[in-house]
Amino acid sequence: MSQRTVEDDALLDATRACVLAVGVRRTTVTDVARRAGVSRMTLYRRYPDVTSLIQALMTREFSAIIEDVDRVAAQRPDTRARLVEGAVLGADRLTRNPLFLRIVDVDPELLLPYVTTRLGSFQQAVVGAFEVQVREGVEDGSIAASDPAIVARSIELALRGFVLQTLADGAEAAREPELAELRGMLDRYLAPR
Repeated sequence: MSQRTVEDDALLDATRACVLAVGVRRTTVTDVARRAGVSRMTLYRRYPDVTSLIQALMTREFSAIIEDVDRVAAQRPDTRARLVEGAVLGADRLTRNPLFLRIVDVDPELLLPYVTTRLGSFQQAVVGAFEVQVREGVEDGSIAASDPAIVARSIELALRGFVLQTLADGAEAAREPELAELRGMLDRYLAPR
């Protein structure tokens, strides 16, 4: 592991600790530098501002969810099953992620643009991965032939609704039946007719 990666991880670990402690809006470069045990100048050499730190943290955090889910879903027998399992597990793990939950709890207004007006880089990556899987599933016959880009966006939209509903008060008790329903819904949607 290079020194740069070790330094980045230490800075992102400190950023994560700050966000968990006080939320995104109250996290400052000074607090992150202090927690990481570095000067603000050292931090500024890697990240120009706190926004870029938060973005890098989100990318690292949510990419780890995707990598973990991909390992689990890879055990499924065909592309459709892998896509469905990955999508359901990913949505479930996102709604259990401490960083995501802290943002929802302390800074929920930060999520509004990603719900109403734009896809963030994480959402774009997820849609791109779904599109690749849909193409592969059409080729192997496990997914119905249709426009992979539209199908991928539709899956992300369904997952977005699931994530938001799961975060509603009292939804935790219904998680397992809702996961089963989401799994069945996606499987039926993708199945060849």
